[in-house]
Amino acid sequence: MTTLFGMPDLTIDTGEHVTRLRLFEGPLDLSFKHCAITADFVAEFVALRYRASRSLYREVRHNVGYLTNELIENAVKFRMGGEVLLEASIEANTFRAKVSNFIDKTAAQRFQHLLSEITTGDPGDLLIERIEANAMHVSTTTSGLGLLTLMSDYGAHFAWVFGSREQDNKIPLETYASITVPDISN
Repeated sequence: MTTLFGMPDLTIDTGEHVTRLRLFEGPLDLSFKHCAITADFVAEFVALRYRASRSLYREVRHNVGYLTNELIENAVKFRMGGEVLLEASIEANTFRAKVSNFIDKTAAQRFQHLLSEITTGDPGDLLIERIEANAMHVSTTTSGLGLLTLMSDYGAHFAWVFGSREQDNKIPLETYASITVPDISN
């Protein structure tokens, strides 16, 4: 049985035209540098359609880059070996991304606990609470600040699907996200 957190509609279809990037684990080791480079590539790829307007180009590049980087960093940081798959698409005024990776059972339980908190409350209120807790050095296993910032300040929507087939203590995790981008005709 799979477990879903967030918006079920995001998991239905990633769109007709999807770009897929695989980050393989190997001699180069997946690191945060790879996350940033990959996110910049995706952001530039999406933002190019807005190059006629310098301000729209910068806005889209920043927003898509920030979202994509957060998704990939989380996948690399919490993954349990193996590759990370990023799928991205843009339709009308929505950028959508899906990141797939494996995590271990303990990380899955901690993450599900965090998701049960951040998907039921107001993201803006939760963001302020988490910032205050961090400032007061209140120990939390994972803060969720990146996700809450994206939800609160960028209007990002998320869904997480934890797979049911566990292999060698590895649980498949799919993270779905969407963010509004300006209409291309503007």
